[in-house]
Amino acid sequence: MLNLVVFGCTADDWEKANPLLAKKHLNIRDTASINQLVVLSNLESINSELIKGNIPREQRFSILHRIAKDQISILSESHEELNFRKLEGKDPTDLLE
Repeated sequence: MLNLVVFGCTADDWEKANPLLAKKHLNIRDTASINQLVVLSNLESINSELIKGNIPREQRFSILHRIAKDQISILSESHEELNFRKLEGKDPTDLLE
C-alpha cells in the first residue's frame, strides 16, 4: 500500500513498466528520489501506528496519501534533495538533467 501512496503504483506494476531496470535487479525504491524515500520512511511509522489503532485500510490509505502529498510538497519547496546532494559533494544541477 505504501508504494501505491508514494509512487502511484505497486512494485509489480513498476517492474512491468520498467523491464530493463528490473533486469538489472533494481526495484521501485532503488530508483526513488531522496524525498520519496524520506516520505516513505515517515509513512511506514505512521502506518504502523494507524494499524495499532485499528484504522481500516481504506481510511489509512486516505490519511497516508494526504500526508505524503503534504510532505513531498514541503520537501520539494525547500529543495532538501539539492541540499543533501551538495553535502555529498555532488553537483546538484546533475539531478536536473
